[in-house]
Amino acid sequence: MEPQLKQAVADGVATVVIDHPAKRNAMTADMWRALPPLLDALAADPAVRALVLTGAGDTFCAGADISSLRAGPGRAQELSVRAEEALAAFPKPTLAAVRGHCVGGGAQLAAACDLRFADEGASFAVTPAKLGIVYPASATRRLAALVGPATAKYLLFSGEPIDARRALRTGLVDEVLPAGELAGRVAEFTRVLASRSLLTQAAAKEFTGGRTDRDGHWARQARGSGDAAEGVAAFLERRQPRFTWTLPDGAATRTAPR
Repeated sequence: MEPQLKQAVADGVATVVIDHPAKRNAMTADMWRALPPLLDALAADPAVRALVLTGAGDTFCAGADISSLRAGPGRAQELSVRAEEALAAFPKPTLAAVRGHCVGGGAQLAAACDLRFADEGASFAVTPAKLGIVYPASATRRLAALVGPATAKYLLFSGEPIDARRALRTGLVDEVLPAGELAGRVAEFTRVLASRSLLTQAAAKEFTGGRTDRDGHWARQARGSGDAAEGVAAFLERRQPRFTWTLPDGAATRTAPR
């Protein structure tokens, strides 16, 4: 089977699967290229309220397919950064569901998601020092923001793996699940995400990402959305809210500031 990114949408949640089992789901150049337009299409789909990124089988992603580096790492890195930034800019909540190895470019993709849930057997490594590659500035800053400078240096300087429990302690992952329970927990939590106000989530995603130029935009969106009135009414009536705000035209493909 050809290496590919598979996608499916169900109950408001898009699932993107990195599928290259012959090489532990390593990302080929074509897979890196395919991710940004795939994300654009899912961002523009009003049926999608959240996105899960995962790997086929029992591993998340072993990084970049090393054969793609033979022509020089620069081009491969350019492709990976574009994919990483597209994932970070996805305007709806994203969650990486990690089993097995999450290495190199795989860790880069996981870090670009909003949240990371991991199986207790997962391991994480950032490996450019093993190849003599300068890790991208955007990925380095994102990693340091998640785990702090000391742990980022440990990972980047050594290339050594850490287990899921240490990843949880350092902030690299948000939840660690016992064997066999990851899929159920991800499904449960993404149902929660899909039921919440996308207005709240989209604004919070921009603000926590460091944007400082959109306060007025989100104030206008809030005034015109009806989500707050619906949320209060649902609370008083003891029912589930039915939030209706969707992304304005063009917002789905907006590039996040770097």
